[in-house]
Amino acid sequence: MSTPESSAIAVFIGAPGAGKSRIGKRVAQLLDVEFLDTDKLIVAEHGVISDIFEQHGEPHFRALEREAVERALASSAVVALGGGAVLHPLTQQQLDGLRVIQLTTSPEAVASRITNGKRPLLKDGIEAWTALVATRQPIYDRLATRTFDTSNYPADKIAANIAEWLTAETPTEEG
Repeated sequence: MSTPESSAIAVFIGAPGAGKSRIGKRVAQLLDVEFLDTDKLIVAEHGVISDIFEQHGEPHFRALEREAVERALASSAVVALGGGAVLHPLTQQQLDGLRVIQLTTSPEAVASRITNGKRPLLKDGIEAWTALVATRQPIYDRLATRTFDTSNYPADKIAANIAEWLTAETPTEEG
């Protein structure tokens, strides 16, 4: 069950590079609501994520991420969580009862999206991505209200489908 502080309109989760930020921002525009990206909140307050990892380590980053998630989920906004944010038990608990949208993508589709050097856990390329997603997938699947694949569809079409689902009176569990 979501906590009283949780008021997010929708929350995007999923693998790095699946399009959570890009599609989440479009959905927020279609719904005319605020969009919050927890990774961008962290960067704005603490600097580049890869620098945080390098200088302070992953545990420090995860603590900063948890704070950003807490603030974002308390807002009446469309929220995109960083790929690993769902690893924290409190985040998992807060997502219960919210509309959680999992975005998936294929290794072939994501390969060009993760080669920019900005993702510290993926510096070893598509093999690292595949291994990382395999470990997180059961959590994503358990938390998701609905799943959309971003491998072969235009972001605008996916965003329109999600916005339509979010505004429907009785959303279905199909995906």
